[in-house]
Amino acid sequence: MRFSSPAGGVTMVSLGMAVLLIVHLYGLLFIPYLTEIASETVEIPSGSSVKQTALILREKGRIPSVPAFILLTGLTRSQGPVHAGEYKIPEPSSAWQILNILRHGSQVLHLVTIPEGMRSADVAGIMAEKLSLSKARFLALLTDPVMIRSLGLDTPSLEGYLMPETYAFHKNMTEEKVIRKMVDGMLAFFDQEKMKRAESLGMSLHQVLILASIIEKEAGSEEECPLISSVFHNRLKKHMLLQSDPTVIYGIKNFDGNLQESELKTDGPYNTYLRQGLPPTPIANPGKSSILAALYPAETSYLYFVSRNDRTHAFSRTLHEHNMAVNRYQRKRAADSETGSLQ
Repeated sequence: MRFSSPAGGVTMVSLGMAVLLIVHLYGLLFIPYLTEIASETVEIPSGSSVKQTALILREKGRIPSVPAFILLTGLTRSQGPVHAGEYKIPEPSSAWQILNILRHGSQVLHLVTIPEGMRSADVAGIMAEKLSLSKARFLALLTDPVMIRSLGLDTPSLEGYLMPETYAFHKNMTEEKVIRKMVDGMLAFFDQEKMKRAESLGMSLHQVLILASIIEKEAGSEEECPLISSVFHNRLKKHMLLQSDPTVIYGIKNFDGNLQESELKTDGPYNTYLRQGLPPTPIANPGKSSILAALYPAETSYLYFVSRNDRTHAFSRTLHEHNMAVNRYQRKRAADSETGSLQ
C-alpha cells in the first residue's frame, strides 16, 4: 500500500502563507491609505526617532501599520534619513510615498510679516508664536557676542539689524537661522551705492541704522521721512541736542505709555534731551523708507517739528516759529480732549 508524503502539502501551505504575507505587506506599504481622521499636515518634532515618527503618522491616520513603516525605513535607510519638520502630505498617500516626502520633500512654509519700526523684543514674540521658537533664546542671541561676530558686525546688539519684511519660514528653522536670514536681508539692502553715500555723510552703517530707527518712530507717514531726517541732520551739524521722545522711551524699562517730564530730565544713554549726538544703538528695526531717508534727507533748513495730531507734522526753522506751532497744535489737542474729539 502506498501513502503520499505530507511534505508537498506543507510546502504549498507555507508558500501560500508567504504570498499572503507579501501581499499584505505590500498593501501596508505601497497602497495609498486614508481614513476619516487623516490629517493633511503632519509635524515631526526635532529629535524624533523612526518609531516616534511612525507613531505620529499612525495617530494622524496617515499609515496603517507602525511596524511596517519602521521596517520600510530600515530597509531603505541608504536613501537618507527622515527629517524633522512640518509637511503637507497629499491625500491619500502610501507609506512609501510618505517616507519619501519626509526624506526629500519640501516643508510647509509659514508667512511671517515683521512691520517697520518694531523692536527686536516684539519680533522675538512674533517668531515664537508663528514658528514655535524659543523667545528667550531668540532674545539672548540678539546680544550674544559670538553670534554678532559671526555676522561680521561690531555692535552690542542686533536691534535695528532685523530687516522688516514678509518672510517664508518653516517650523524646523532654528533661532540662529531666522536671525541670520533677517540680518542678511538688512545687510544686503546696504549695497555699494548706499555705503558710499553713508561714507560721504561721515556715517557708519550702524549710525545710519540708529538715525533711521529714530526717523521710523517719529514719522507719521513715509512721505514725511525725508523731512524728519533733514531736521535731525541739521541739528547734528549744528551740534544741537536731538531731543527725540522715542529715544527716551526706548531707555525706559516698563514704559507705561505716558512720557513724564521727570523722565525727560533723567540722564541715560538714550536720553537725547541730555546727551549729545546719536544714542548708542538703534531703537527699533527701521524699514527701507526710513533708511533711505536717513541717507538722503530733504534739503531744508528745518530744525524743529511738532505733531499736528493727524499723523503729520508742522516743521519750523526757528525756535520762535516752533513755539508758535507747539502752542497752536498743543492747544488744539487739549481742546479736542476736553470736547471728546479723537483727532
